[in-house]
Amino acid sequence: MSLPASPRARVARGFLRLFLLLCGLLAGALALRHAHGLDADFIDQAIAGQGMRGQALFLVLAAAAGAAGLPRQVISFAAGYAFGPWLGIALAFAAQMIGCAMDFAWARLLAREWTRAWLAGRLGGRLARLETFLARNPFTATLTVRLIPAGSNVGFTLLAGVSSVRPLPFLAGSALGYLPQTVIFALIGGGARVDGWVQIGLGAGLLAVATALGLYLFRRYRAEAALAGN
Repeated sequence: MSLPASPRARVARGFLRLFLLLCGLLAGALALRHAHGLDADFIDQAIAGQGMRGQALFLVLAAAAGAAGLPRQVISFAAGYAFGPWLGIALAFAAQMIGCAMDFAWARLLAREWTRAWLAGRLGGRLARLETFLARNPFTATLTVRLIPAGSNVGFTLLAGVSSVRPLPFLAGSALGYLPQTVIFALIGGGARVDGWVQIGLGAGLLAVATALGLYLFRRYRAEAALAGN
C-alpha cells in the first residue's frame, strides 16, 4: 500500500505539472511559428533527396506541427510532394499518429483541468454533448470525426484526452480515420511534383468518397441517438 504524498511533495508535483504545461504551450507555439518549414522551397532544399536524414527531419517537424494544429491534409500533401506517394503515406501517417498521441497524453496527464476549461470556453454547452457522443462508442465516434475533412483535429483529440475514453479505441479510430485522407493528399502531393493528373484526380475522387462516408456515419449516429433519447 502506497503512503499518501506529503504536502511538500504535492506542491512540488503541482509546480512540475505547471512547468510541463507551460513547456507544452511554448512548444506548440514554436511548432506553429515554424510550420512554414514544410513549404516547397524548404522541402526541396532540406528534405527531398536527403535520405534517412530528410525523412527523420520531416517526421519530427510534421509531428510537432500536427500536434500544434497544422492540418493533417497539409502534412500528407507535403509528404507526398517530398517523398512520392507511397513513402509519403507512411511518413505522414506516422507523423499524424505521433502528434495525436502527444496531444492526447498532454491533455490527460499534464493539463486536464486547463484543457477542460479552454474547451468549455470555446464550446460552451456543446462540450457535454460531444463528450456523450464520444463516450457512447469511442471507436466509431472517433472514426466518424476523422473521416470528415472539416472540424478541429487537435480540438477533438484534446476533448478525448480530458474525457474518460480509453486510449486504445480512440487511437485505433484515429488511425483508421486518418488513413483515407493521408492516402488522398499524399497522392495529390506526389502528383503535384510530377504533374501527375491521374494521381490528383484519383485523390480528389477518394476525398469525395471518404467525406460522404463520414457524413453518412455521423447522420446515422445522430438518428440512433435521437431514437435512444425518446
